[in-house]
Amino acid sequence: MSGTGIGRGKRKEEEQELASDDGDGTGHGPPKKTTKTDDSDDVVVCEISKNRRVSVRNWNGRIVVDIREFYLKDGKQLPGKKGISLTMDQWNILRDHVEEIDKAVNENS
Repeated sequence: MSGTGIGRGKRKEEEQELASDDGDGTGHGPPKKTTKTDDSDDVVVCEISKNRRVSVRNWNGRIVVDIREFYLKDGKQLPGKKGISLTMDQWNILRDHVEEIDKAVNENS
C-alpha cells in the first residue's frame, strides 16, 4: 500500500499504540512491576500499562506467559480477547532473541 492511507485500519493504529505505550499512559516511564496473585492461579508479573499486564498462569495443565488487555466490568478487572499466551517453548525462543529485538528497535527508532 502506497502512501494513500487505503487499507490502514484499526489494527495498524493499535499496533502503533502498543509500540508507543511505555506503561503509564503518558508514553513515559517504566512499567509497573509486581508479583502478586489475584483470585485465580495467575501470577501477575507486571502491569505494562493501565489495562495491559503480563502474567504467568496454568492453562489446561500447561504453564503459559500471558500478555493481555483487561477491561473493567462491575468493578472487577477481567481478561479481554486481545492478547497472546506463549507456551514455555515460545517464551524461551522470545527470551533468547531479546538482544536482537532490542537492536532492531534501536535501528528503527
